[in-house]
Amino acid sequence: METQLIISDKALDIQSCVDWVMSPQSGGIDVFIGTVRDSTKGKRVIRLELEAYEPMAIKEMEKIAAQAIEKWPVQKLLMHHRTGILEVGEAPVIIAVSCAHRDAAFEACRYVIDTLKQTVPIWKKEIFEDGEVWVAAHP
Repeated sequence: METQLIISDKALDIQSCVDWVMSPQSGGIDVFIGTVRDSTKGKRVIRLELEAYEPMAIKEMEKIAAQAIEKWPVQKLLMHHRTGILEVGEAPVIIAVSCAHRDAAFEACRYVIDTLKQTVPIWKKEIFEDGEVWVAAHP
């Protein structure tokens, strides 16, 4: 079982993430790519600003990976998250999971992104034409 957990202020490379998670033993690979959308609640989004408390964020990501590995027969698991300023269309997060079978890959990937959004200390500020707001990272 291999994991790759990264927080970076550099653009995420979707293809290299997919390439890394592939293996001959994997019959199912599930990839979630979060992107910056152009509107929220009818307001035009100009950009996002993401901040993280990196040491704690990586520890939380390690916990999530360990939990996913316990629950599903994961072969490879990748979590990459951006920080900094992101424009509309850019990817702030990529989750990729490979397993022998597709059902496990789907379930594990969904668990990883949902848990990451709930527990990892990464904060998002949405910048609009007429103001800005910090979005609650952990409802």
